[in-house]
Amino acid sequence: MVPLQSVGPSSSPKTPGRLDRAGDQSLPATAHASRRGVRFCFDGRPTSGRGRMVFVSPARPSTANQHRWVIVLAGGSGTRLAPLTAQPGGAVVPKQYCSLQGGRSLLGDALARAGQLAAADRVVTVVAGQHEAHWRRELAHRPLQTTVVQPQNRGTAAGILLPLLSIVRRDPDAEITLLPSDHFVYDEPRLLQALRAAQQAAAQARERVLLVGIEPEGPEPDYGWILPGAEPGPIRSVRQFVEKPDRQRAAELMRDGAVWNSFLLVGGARTILGLYERRAPQLLAALTAAGDEPTPAQLQGLYANLPDLDFCRHLLSGSEPRLGLCIAPACGWTDLGTPARVAQCAASLATRRRVPFEAGSLGAIATS
Repeated sequence: MVPLQSVGPSSSPKTPGRLDRAGDQSLPATAHASRRGVRFCFDGRPTSGRGRMVFVSPARPSTANQHRWVIVLAGGSGTRLAPLTAQPGGAVVPKQYCSLQGGRSLLGDALARAGQLAAADRVVTVVAGQHEAHWRRELAHRPLQTTVVQPQNRGTAAGILLPLLSIVRRDPDAEITLLPSDHFVYDEPRLLQALRAAQQAAAQARERVLLVGIEPEGPEPDYGWILPGAEPGPIRSVRQFVEKPDRQRAAELMRDGAVWNSFLLVGGARTILGLYERRAPQLLAALTAAGDEPTPAQLQGLYANLPDLDFCRHLLSGSEPRLGLCIAPACGWTDLGTPARVAQCAASLATRRRVPFEAGSLGAIATS
């Protein structure tokens, strides 16, 4: 748990997942993270030469669905919540490493959610290198080959594409569920039911990427909205995206049946790559041309020149004919994007809770 305190690097002489100078393993794992990048092993033996970005260890098949994967996005900086997450020294803890109620962090919630949708070795978390002090402890007990480290944040388009390419190299028929790590959901079972339904629908509609919109609980002006087509059925068409309307327009959208754009989506990996081919070919070419084994320095240099693209704005918008929409019922979902929204969510939770928020949690700070 990281309510608001920064987690320092381990003082242990052998941090789990590292290689020592002699190349011995601290754990019998298939990948070893370090400050210079990720070094991968095959069957427990270190690979020779350069560190690897792409995962090469064989994946264990899932008994439920061997092609079902989840990408958890955890590379954001959360600067808008700095008033709540800044430490005494001024350092800002990204909100995904904080807890709203006390106990498990938002990232921990997202990983638990992902664990209900795919096998543990098929839940891939993408993180930022500069946040290692936070994610190393958070992800210490997860399969080490499931962490993808970006050298810097270049927007959500690159943040999704980097782990997506690594998954496709391992499983070309992968079916992807995308989960942001900085959301709060009050009714987890209701959202999980909607996500599972979307997974099943996507398996039957592989030519489309399915967005999971949330039935709105109010005319929220600071969210993105999706206006669905009029056709009935579990998969609706996407008529229009509306980004952060004013309150009057949000109320009109709500009356017209629009839903909140949650940034949850499900689709075949190759279908998602098709969006990049059409909408961000230069980004796709750059990361593909990097090959399977770029050095950390090469990856750093590559990211220095990548365009900063937003997945929703630059890839989804304009791709409406290739998208579908599954609507999840209202479930107490929020993206906790601003201090005011955290306070609103915490106040709503306080009316449902029988115990106070844990000291140091976002909820306790926002309502103090």
